[in-house]
Amino acid sequence: MKKLFGIILCFVAFSSASMIGLDALGEEQTLGGMASMAGRGYAGSAKTGEAEGISLMNPARIAFDTKVVFNVNFLMEFLSIEHSNTYYSTNSITIPSFNLSFPMGNYGALGLSLWQRYSSTLDVEADDSSSVINAKMKYQSSVYEVVPSYAVRVPYLRNFSLGGSAHFVMGNTERSLSLGPDNSGVSKKDYWATNNSKITDYVDGTWEVKNHPAYYSFALQYRGRQSSYYFSYTTPHTLENKLNYNFRFSEIDTLAPTKYTREIDVPMTLATGMNFRFKKRNNVMLDLQWRSWDDDVENIGRSFDMDQFTDTQNDILLAAGFQRDGSPLFYDKYWDRITYRCGGWYKGWYVENAHELGGSIGAGFPLGHKGTTVDLAIQGGKRFVDDGHSWEETFIGLRLGLMGIGNWGSTAR
Repeated sequence: MKKLFGIILCFVAFSSASMIGLDALGEEQTLGGMASMAGRGYAGSAKTGEAEGISLMNPARIAFDTKVVFNVNFLMEFLSIEHSNTYYSTNSITIPSFNLSFPMGNYGALGLSLWQRYSSTLDVEADDSSSVINAKMKYQSSVYEVVPSYAVRVPYLRNFSLGGSAHFVMGNTERSLSLGPDNSGVSKKDYWATNNSKITDYVDGTWEVKNHPAYYSFALQYRGRQSSYYFSYTTPHTLENKLNYNFRFSEIDTLAPTKYTREIDVPMTLATGMNFRFKKRNNVMLDLQWRSWDDDVENIGRSFDMDQFTDTQNDILLAAGFQRDGSPLFYDKYWDRITYRCGGWYKGWYVENAHELGGSIGAGFPLGHKGTTVDLAIQGGKRFVDDGHSWEETFIGLRLGLMGIGNWGSTAR
């Protein structure tokens, strides 16, 4: 695998998201990728209020909403990748999530989210006639979740709420790998594939949860006068990636495909967080999310001497943030109605020795007097794998979110 990437990185064309975990699950979109959360360093799942909406780690939060909230998010990320003292730059554009929540008074609240949980994106081409290099690699994998939620405030203990959500998994995987006449970067047993014919190893497949329609999250929220807390538990589950492997000769002839299902055991997730409010509109937030991986992740690999497994570690997200809420009064000065955010985070990936440090600033700009807000977040940081030979990634991201707040279904006065 390392020799193969040695060829691939001598490229002339390159497009990618994060390359860490590329052959495993790929990059995980943190907490649904919401622009408002990103602006405060991914902290604040315990914060309640109409401008917050759904939290994928804390489904109990929406029980305190009194208005309909919808939210859609966009992400543009720029990467600078360093490998063996060589630097490469690339970018990606995605829509990480869409969220909708609908309060029902004493009957609780319903929510629905579409969330891109994991993604792998790579499009590389190397073509150098002087060194007889001819190689192409393309990954396109997305694991999506449709997440319906329900939350209700506890009778007689109205400061508490309970919530639950079901995560229905879907998505697709595609990988193609073509090698030309050069064989210096592959094992001897794969020399046969490096003749003058263009031979492509092509894989495609789908994602689902094994033996269940979904996996589940449960949360308890407390909202006080100045502070709020939550705790959530997400069930362990096994992801099934049903794959078809085949070789294509010169894009015309195809050998009989080989079917294979890789299974990835995802452990339970524990999450907690707090929000402390002072001087009415200032908020300090801390969040912690943790998973303990017992098994390594089986790679899509299975050809050209690629690694069969990606080693794992206990993954953790530790986030801290600050938010100054905008004034709810329409006649106040516009700058005072803007919500200001900042924060930072440390993320230990599920990939062994992979770490991420980041920081962000953000703002929520109100549009009109009906509650529509444009959220903007600028984030940056570094991802690295401290195993001595992998690449490092410096990233700068721009997240844009559109949030609408309304009284759908209520009788107009």
